[in-house]
Amino acid sequence: MSKTSLNYPKVCKRIDNTFYIDFKLFDKRYRLFNGNKIGSNLNPNTFPLNERRKQAQNLAKEVYNYLVANNYSFVKYTPKSNLELFDSLIAKKLSEPMSNSYSRTLRGLANIIRVELVVKGIISSSFIDSISLKHNNKTSYNTTRRHTNVLVNYLNSNGYAIEKSKLKTKKQVEVLNKPIQDIEGTLNEIKGFNYNLYLCCLLTYGCLLRPHQEVRLLKWKDFSHDLTSISLSGDRNKSQRNRIVPVPKFIRENLIKGYDDDNIFSGSQIPFNESYFKNVWRRFKALNKCIDKDVTIYSFRHTGAINVYKKSNSIYLLKEVMGHSDVKVSLTYLRGLDIPKINEKDMPEL
Repeated sequence: MSKTSLNYPKVCKRIDNTFYIDFKLFDKRYRLFNGNKIGSNLNPNTFPLNERRKQAQNLAKEVYNYLVANNYSFVKYTPKSNLELFDSLIAKKLSEPMSNSYSRTLRGLANIIRVELVVKGIISSSFIDSISLKHNNKTSYNTTRRHTNVLVNYLNSNGYAIEKSKLKTKKQVEVLNKPIQDIEGTLNEIKGFNYNLYLCCLLTYGCLLRPHQEVRLLKWKDFSHDLTSISLSGDRNKSQRNRIVPVPKFIRENLIKGYDDDNIFSGSQIPFNESYFKNVWRRFKALNKCIDKDVTIYSFRHTGAINVYKKSNSIYLLKEVMGHSDVKVSLTYLRGLDIPKINEKDMPEL
């Protein structure tokens, strides 16, 4: 709480020799003639005239110290128990903008930690480490470690007594995200199967939006009047920054604008559930065995990213079009993309 929320009480005297203290708390003015409001028996005006000012000064000090000690409130502050503090901080963390799946993951881990707190009264660093160490698979270990650290670091930085984990990331075999070779042919196959899925893949590829959140939740009011751009506020994308994305002509040709508040896929104000495109994509792949088993809807975003990078050779442009918050994210992302780093001209010659 800012100290400017409270000014130190000023001792004042009325014409009838009655003393009081005057101060502002959150821009509200208070005049107190005694300590009743803070549970004090001090009443300067019950003292002889020559002692009243001194007692009023004592009242000013008592009131000021009380308000500072009680979170700048006349309601007496009672420190929260470990469990209450844990619950309030976890609730605050989970109220931040995040995807439903990520929220469920953090909530599940928080529940595991909470059970330990209820049973043992403390959360040891060895217990925090055990949550990740139970996974033999390196990917599962690293993912669990990363998500657990999000909660532990948040608790620690907000005054909760908990030790940070010292576990290190386990080196994984890098998975290469291969681009879709015949992007146009694949899109045409999808168009004949399900138009919503086709439009989702188009926007994922051409606008480099994330399919299951950013694309799925699009409303017509997110588009400019001429459909040439999409505007997403910070709470609508992973980087939490406002983002304006150009819409290429080959996508605009497939758009027929509806009512502003309608979702572009469902045609109503309520979007399809978060598993909608995953399920449609699964059915499409089941009927098209020629599609590589590792290709997902995200592969269209990967393919679009490669296209941008190969044309521009600029990691900074890639960062912007991908909507990454930091170029380091783009560098990490780029390592997994199938972009040739060595050309034929770089090889030895005879």
